[in-house]
Amino acid sequence: MTHGLHSLKRSGPRKADRVGRGQASGRGKTSGRGTKGQKARAGHKIRPELRDIIKKIPKRRGYGKNRSRTVDGTRPNHTAVSLERLEIAFASGETVTKNTLVEKNILTMRRANSAPIKILGDGTITKKLTVTGIATSASAKSAIEKAGGSVA
Repeated sequence: MTHGLHSLKRSGPRKADRVGRGQASGRGKTSGRGTKGQKARAGHKIRPELRDIIKKIPKRRGYGKNRSRTVDGTRPNHTAVSLERLEIAFASGETVTKNTLVEKNILTMRRANSAPIKILGDGTITKKLTVTGIATSASAKSAIEKAGGSVA
């Protein structure tokens, strides 16, 4: 084992200089705090700037801290398709499925696979359509059946 300046170790703990104890320490009089003012005082605390910013933001009414107890976040939102869109895109006697909605450019493939689809009773329908594998609202179902179609 070689001995040299690079292998020297301190024998005891390093003694920290106590500030404000005369000029020998190099931190006398104002002890590195500049002169006067709030920041120079012992035990000084400055109010956080972010706190003032938060206080200036308008507080709105709305969802509170307990919203998570009343809202079911696991239930997926349905992708809505109106009867009016079906009336325009489909001919009488056709079948409405997830795939045919994508083919007719009513939905994108990504949208069709991301959330369940539901046909809503917005608008009127005169064509006889067969709806399979898609959820329908009560008003949409009655409108489709009134036009001579069926919902499976």
